[in-house]
Amino acid sequence: MHPFRRAVEAGDVAALESLFAEDAVFTSPVVFKPYEGKAITAAIVRGAARVFQDIRYVREIVSVDGRDHALVFKATVNGLQVHGCDFLHLDEDGLIDDLTVMVRPLSAATALAEAMGAQFDRIQQEALGAQPVESP
Repeated sequence: MHPFRRAVEAGDVAALESLFAEDAVFTSPVVFKPYEGKAITAAIVRGAARVFQDIRYVREIVSVDGRDHALVFKATVNGLQVHGCDFLHLDEDGLIDDLTVMVRPLSAATALAEAMGAQFDRIQQEALGAQPVESP
């Protein structure tokens, strides 16, 4: 089991952040342009942890060299069932330098876009090093 999966399933956002390379790139399922850098990638992942409910991985596929992982998941966002996949690429130090997320169906992707959009001011503040606001 990849440490990313273990951290997501445990809800351990500090462990998640430690897995990203400084030059990590996050590609969103709902935004065209990728986000570059560890700070914004980690902040987005923290935001997603607040949005996804009941996330569980159902399959993990690993490349022969161990540097590429596809983590298939199911979760709920605002009452809608989401099926998705986290695609990870690891750099030569074993850190995640590329995270691409894809989700389906369209109704769930739309709900995810709305939920993450509502988080985006907080995500940007966290990426810039501001103190995160505690969740209720």
